[in-house]
Amino acid sequence: MTEHARPVFVLHEHDKPQHHFDLRLEEDGVLRSWAVPRGLPADSRHDRLAVPVDDHDLDHATYEDDTKRIADTGWWELESRTDRRSLFVLHGRDGARRYALIDTGGRALLHLTRGQPLRQTGRTSITGHARRRA
Repeated sequence: MTEHARPVFVLHEHDKPQHHFDLRLEEDGVLRSWAVPRGLPADSRHDRLAVPVDDHDLDHATYEDDTKRIADTGWWELESRTDRRSLFVLHGRDGARRYALIDTGGRALLHLTRGQPLRQTGRTSITGHARRRA
């Protein structure tokens, strides 16, 4: 990340070894990564398991192959952090969504917060679910 650039995020969708997603957030010169077996949560009532995996080089943010594709990409901003929780906003292709990543001791839960930034209507590639018009 350059001094004025925003940190990137990428959501990779994998077909192997079984279908899952990897959430990657640029921080400290690497992509911090979590395997999210069922994808990002679509509502605040259903948290998703997020298993920390090895960090990746920044060039992995644009990597795709026959079994891995980019489901969403953009930039992210950290709103707050404690020892056990990070609150952040993903600014993806179709709008912004606020999440909390909650450390449960070795694993984490990914939670879509109730309070969301203003967002566009239409389909979001972040969750893969259609949103209704207000």
